[in-house]
Amino acid sequence: MVTLKNKQKNHPLSEYIKRLQTGEALLADSPENVLEVVGILKSYGVVLDAYSKNLIYIAENQFLVFFPFFKYFNGEITWQKLLRHWWHDRINFEYAEYCMKAMMWHGGGGLDAYLDTKEFQQRAQAVIKAKFANNPLVMGLNQLFPDFLIEQLRVSSYYSGLGQFWRVMADIFLNLSDRYDRGEIQTIPQVVDHIKAGLVADALRPITYAVKINKKVYDIIPKSLGLTFLADTALPYVEAVFFRGTPFLGTVSYNAQAYQIPPDQARFQYGALYADPLPIGGAGIPPTLLMQDMRHYLPEYLHEIYRRSPRGEDDLRVQICMTFQKSMFCVTTAAILGLMPYPADTQEPSEQKANQIYLEKWMDRFTTSRLVDVNS
Repeated sequence: MVTLKNKQKNHPLSEYIKRLQTGEALLADSPENVLEVVGILKSYGVVLDAYSKNLIYIAENQFLVFFPFFKYFNGEITWQKLLRHWWHDRINFEYAEYCMKAMMWHGGGGLDAYLDTKEFQQRAQAVIKAKFANNPLVMGLNQLFPDFLIEQLRVSSYYSGLGQFWRVMADIFLNLSDRYDRGEIQTIPQVVDHIKAGLVADALRPITYAVKINKKVYDIIPKSLGLTFLADTALPYVEAVFFRGTPFLGTVSYNAQAYQIPPDQARFQYGALYADPLPIGGAGIPPTLLMQDMRHYLPEYLHEIYRRSPRGEDDLRVQICMTFQKSMFCVTTAAILGLMPYPADTQEPSEQKANQIYLEKWMDRFTTSRLVDVNS
């Protein structure tokens, strides 16, 4: 008979199961790791703040616009901003859209389920009729292809949902940096506790979406629907972006006969927790855009560490990516602990067994991840 204790020892990542059971994190605790994680999350928080504002602006002001040339300008179009945009001296909002499309493609959660209901279709048709009441060409197009405009509003709903999710996360990360500066955060478990507390505090925060047409407000995702931050945006985001992701162009063959991409989306392992940092900087690698954005907002204490590395700033994006993965394992730890069936310190055998099974399922998914690498 295999006991619970023996089974734990047999798991290839049993060390990390024990860490979680004893109040530690997936990332080892050290002053260097704390500095790196807090520093990168401060930079990430600034970038997420910008991403969030732009996604919500697009959802509320660029919905059903066929050619949204100025969607990244947040309604402030000037020659100076246009020149900076063309020169790529700007935030790369394309990465935010990449994450949004990954969420929409992989689905999951109440938002995904709602967008396939008749209620959503009815609300979408009301918005379409109001938006194009005096445009017989578009209304005729809508008659010929009834799913086309509805699909555009599904996309807009994900713009809004992800924007609202990142609004919360940006505040959590920036508050973490402030607490670190005040000396309140000194260990990795404290980092995890801060993130977990933020997730729990906003777990039931409503996810809603409404647009205004001719001074009338149309609810696309009404509050009465009951969609919430944690279940309907946070968890689908973790699944889609942390774990599954999408295959990066140029790193694998899209040829079906090459069998380099799993035919089942559930088997995708291209997320942030699996990605090899070395290709960062190459064309067609979406995280490159995020690393480029974060490099502009690195706190000086973190930037100095990168400068002292063997290659200095020559591989800065790769170094940022490696640190970013460390931080994402901290965020993942917070999610795992927050969703654990029973308290980690429970003494009830049946509850311990349930927690053990729960953690082993997570560890099964981490077997091919970068977990061991970020701790080496």
